Amino acid sequence: MRVVITGGTGFIGTALTRVLASAGHDVVILTRRPRAVAAASRAGDGSGAGKVEYVVWDGMTARGWGDLVEDAAVVNLAGENIASGRWNAQKKRDIVESRMAAGSAVVQAVIKAAVKPRVVVQASAVGYYGDRGEQILEENSLPGKGFLAETAVKWEQSTRDVEDMGVRRVVVRTGVVLGSGGALARMLPPFRLGLGGQVGDGRAWFPWIHVRDEARAMAFLLEHDEATGPFHLVAPGIVTNKAFTEALGAALGRPTAMRVPAFALRLAFGEMADAALLASLRAVPTRLSALGFSFDFPDIASALADLTAAA
Repeated sequence: MRVVITGGTGFIGTALTRVLASAGHDVVILTRRPRAVAAASRAGDGSGAGKVEYVVWDGMTARGWGDLVEDAAVVNLAGENIASGRWNAQKKRDIVESRMAAGSAVVQAVIKAAVKPRVVVQASAVGYYGDRGEQILEENSLPGKGFLAETAVKWEQSTRDVEDMGVRRVVVRTGVVLGSGGALARMLPPFRLGLGGQVGDGRAWFPWIHVRDEARAMAFLLEHDEATGPFHLVAPGIVTNKAFTEALGAALGRPTAMRVPAFALRLAFGEMADAALLASLRAVPTRLSALGFSFDFPDIASALADLTAAA
């Protein structure tokens, strides 16, 4: 199967490409970063049996790649990184508009395709639910309030029209992806120095997933024709921020006595602190587990043992 990935040079896209190519699928990575294409071409894909091709695109249209979706699978991961800077009016516009533009481009490609794609997998996030405290969140839970929740709703709707064209669509609401990049890479330096600690009161639920399971779950959903609608990509062994902090300290053999008060995070990050760093999201992978997916890393201890050994 050919799989077209928008935003495929990012942290998650790179892991997904590796899993798909090693399983024999051909992967086409769409990227707005020409230098990444050149570097990847020089290095080779190194991913296994499947062929990996890089295509530069404008992030807004189907120009130059639309025909590639015919009888293929499409994974739409593209969007401005929400953690790449303090939120202001322009940053928030970029976050929303980049996601809407990428979704629109996917829909354009599907409209023009003589043979419709087999499936579209649309990225989203558990931030869809907002701060929900102790409430257990399943895929049928209602969306929350606030910028991230409203953005996730719009992001999911950006490719909704492909369903009206008879294309199977899956929405993946992802938690915090732990791997050699992303959030864990930013956490490790202070934790290695014994300066790590819980944020706020530590009671917020922390929905996480090992990057290998993230990629495996996406590949699993691509390959299962019965999979439609939203799925939580989070490990079943969800923990509070306090428990995660203690587990990471144990994996590194370092103390975790430090505390990062909520007011300090708000001073440093503004609105993003409450939306992305302090929010409690007790999301569980109900539908993914029911479909038969088996996690390689279902609990935080095994995930961190693997990741800190490799870091």
